[in-house]
Amino acid sequence: MHPTIPSVEQLQPQLRGSPPIHIVDQALKLHGDDVAIAFSGSEDVLLIEYAKQTGRPFRVFSLDTGRLHPETLRFMQRVEEHYGIRIEVRFPDTAAVEGLVRNKGLFSFFDDGHGECCDIRKVQPLRRQLSTLTAWITGQRRDQSPGTRAAVPVVEVDQAHMGSHGRPVLKWNPLAARTSPEVWDAIRAFDVPYNPLHERGFVSIGCEPCTRAVLPGQHEREGRWWWEQAENKECGLHEINRPPPEPSDASG
Repeated sequence: MHPTIPSVEQLQPQLRGSPPIHIVDQALKLHGDDVAIAFSGSEDVLLIEYAKQTGRPFRVFSLDTGRLHPETLRFMQRVEEHYGIRIEVRFPDTAAVEGLVRNKGLFSFFDDGHGECCDIRKVQPLRRQLSTLTAWITGQRRDQSPGTRAAVPVVEVDQAHMGSHGRPVLKWNPLAARTSPEVWDAIRAFDVPYNPLHERGFVSIGCEPCTRAVLPGQHEREGRWWWEQAENKECGLHEINRPPPEPSDASG
């Protein structure tokens, strides 16, 4: 039996200002085996480190779109070996991928936008994964995309995904108030393994055709879907109606 899970309205003020490891610990404590960390092969590896430090059992899942960088795949194996875990990998529906490629080719997203490809390769597999859970833990941060993520709270109701209990899952964002430099300070302090693409100028890492390195001074999302407008820098995994920004919270 898991503890009774408080409402988001109760959790948000309790967690505001809390360090990320405390937020991870609370998610694992409240949801047990019904919560999993979403690992993309980027800086969210820090969430796995925090989960390990709590001493609680934890699950990790990742979406293999079939278009990931080879470095990301090798990094996933390194993370498994480093933490002694097995990442639950979700793949897109074979028929859906084959249909898209046969009808439009391998790189249709350069012509008509990335939405259709991301829906097949990422959004639908995520929906299947979350249908087996009551909550998930993500590496979202407010500084990742000021236009679309500035209001990311530390915990929210994910209205876009129904869980195993027949209700929308809870979405925990322990790094919401952290900045990229703070995340990297922690990665180095804990000697956490990281994707070697970061050393080649890749900050936000996704699929190989849609990700490129950024120059000094460029925002990290400029390396994603660079041929599209700034307001389209999302793949659909996190696009839900967001509440107004929380009060300033530099420590949480």
